[in-house]
Amino acid sequence: MLPVAVLLSEAKAAYHRLMIGEAAVEIRDSNGETIRYTSANASRLKAYIAELEQQLAGTTAAARLPLRPMWG
Repeated sequence: MLPVAVLLSEAKAAYHRLMIGEAAVEIRDSNGETIRYTSANASRLKAYIAELEQQLAGTTAAARLPLRPMWG
């Protein structure tokens, strides 16, 4: 399984190619399956990108340490 950041980068590149007129693009999803997108279902690719961004945000947020106030 590829890291979420790699999947997100591939999905954004595929969306860009659709937006500049490429007829169809194929990407691998988080399960490793290849999915074909066309301009007709570009909104599904956009939703997939949003899902990956949320996953990535959750990963980085969990890695942060909690803030601890220091009184002095």
